[in-house]
Amino acid sequence: MYPTAYFPVRSILAALGTTLLTTTALQGQSLRQVDAAQVDSVFAVFDNTRSPGCAIGVSENGQIVMQRAYGMADLEHDVVNTTQTIFEPGSVSKQITATATVLLALEGTISFDDDIRKYLPELPDYGTPITIRNLLNHDSGLRDWGSVAGIEGWPRTQRAHTNMNVLDILSRQKSLNYKPGDYYSYTNSGYNLQAIIVERVTGESLADFSKERIFKPLGMTQTQWRDDFTRVVKNRSIAYRPNDDGGWNMLMPFEDAYGNGGLLTTVEDLLRFTHNLQTGELLGGPRYVEEMHHQAVLNSGQEFFYASGLQIDTYKGLRQVEHSGSTAGYRGHLARFPDQGLALAVICNASTGNAGGLLHQVADMYLADVLHPADPNARPTGVLTLPADRLSALAGTYRDTRNGWVDEITAGNGGLRFLRRLVFPVSETRFESADGSVTLTFEDRPFADGRPAAVYDAPGSPGVRIEPVAKYSPTPADLGAFTGTYRSDEAEATYTIAVKSGALVLRDRWGRDRSLTPAYLDAFRSGGRYLVFHRDRSGKVTGMSWSESRVWDLRFAKVGA
Repeated sequence: MYPTAYFPVRSILAALGTTLLTTTALQGQSLRQVDAAQVDSVFAVFDNTRSPGCAIGVSENGQIVMQRAYGMADLEHDVVNTTQTIFEPGSVSKQITATATVLLALEGTISFDDDIRKYLPELPDYGTPITIRNLLNHDSGLRDWGSVAGIEGWPRTQRAHTNMNVLDILSRQKSLNYKPGDYYSYTNSGYNLQAIIVERVTGESLADFSKERIFKPLGMTQTQWRDDFTRVVKNRSIAYRPNDDGGWNMLMPFEDAYGNGGLLTTVEDLLRFTHNLQTGELLGGPRYVEEMHHQAVLNSGQEFFYASGLQIDTYKGLRQVEHSGSTAGYRGHLARFPDQGLALAVICNASTGNAGGLLHQVADMYLADVLHPADPNARPTGVLTLPADRLSALAGTYRDTRNGWVDEITAGNGGLRFLRRLVFPVSETRFESADGSVTLTFEDRPFADGRPAAVYDAPGSPGVRIEPVAKYSPTPADLGAFTGTYRSDEAEATYTIAVKSGALVLRDRWGRDRSLTPAYLDAFRSGGRYLVFHRDRSGKVTGMSWSESRVWDLRFAKVGA
């Protein structure tokens, strides 16, 4: 039975006899010990009985060295979070789904190179096969089903989607974001499809397969999938978001779609899982460890950071294997520093919980003696000094030719800021970031408005052409050409474009308006969405493309055009 929350959370847990700090004899040389009070200071905003909170676990060489919990699991019933509270870590779940897929591939039940239509014939034939490896690495080109559902008018958390709904949505998509293997774009779709593939080739659900083949061998006794959101789950926290009155509203993932997310777990169980990812001792062996860390290689030959539900990168000079997650009001992050044998898990039931930021603040304490932060003033070798007017002449607004998005280039500090990175000139036309991960190469000749077009390379985005676009100030007559009704069978959605108070608006079926701001000629934006209108040879508007983060070039036809 949970205690009522009439005392500070740490006091309650101490009264329960909950072990908040465990120091275990470790193999080899340990990292320095961290005072629990230092960790408490990181989570201080949640250490009360008036808000939801978080749990954190830290392990070294597979042994738990720190567990703490903060805030409330259930604000209505005065239930506190403990280190055994069950949360959802969002997309951290993907590495569990990937484990099921990898185990089946290593057994020969499926192949990484299989065309997914072998198991999912409902999906269209896009001309180039999508492989299971593409699903694992987010380079399939598949649109994100949740984003398409949002365009339809039923975003996630507002309808009880299932994996069959996911398959139905994807079966309607006439196009991909791009040819499989050309680029990286994060899409939940690939992981829901893996869950369906597991079921179709094994005859049992991903939930049942995971229980017997993953959770039991690893001792993850508090972990299950949320394949039925109505099921009672003991010790589960409620997820919340702040409201306008200074309090909290519930924000739960009321859906049965899972595999992309939907894991119900504790920080301790996550640490068990990630330790086996390091050793393969209890599950999978060396081949499993190798395949789980197999980074994506695009058609261009570029290797980038995503593996099987894992991001392989560096943090302040150290190798890191990590993944973040967000589902409804839950937030999660799991990170492992393989060279130091350190792993950390943070899960929160508050939408304001920056799980990754909190995790890395604690990681900094444990790793203080070995961190090597990058020099913020570092520059690549061979940097040229270009006149300020030359840099300013390259600055401005550019259109991404893949999806119609806008990229802004600004000049300063002897270089250009692009994709949130500072790139420096290494020739008259080529710019590079200090670590070489981003390059920007301009053409020798001017484009339409006097600035040149350019091609950039970034992790997961090789050879992307961007073209300069001029500021667009449409007249009332210009706006009138866009008005009308637009329909997409792929999204099963109809929208109206109208003029309101001298500006263009996007109106949904319920009469709700979103303001559209001119981006460039025939293109408008609303938040993170871009609407690019199409014309026939006579100049008449006949349709539009809807592009956002995880859906590119979703076509709407103008009704009656």
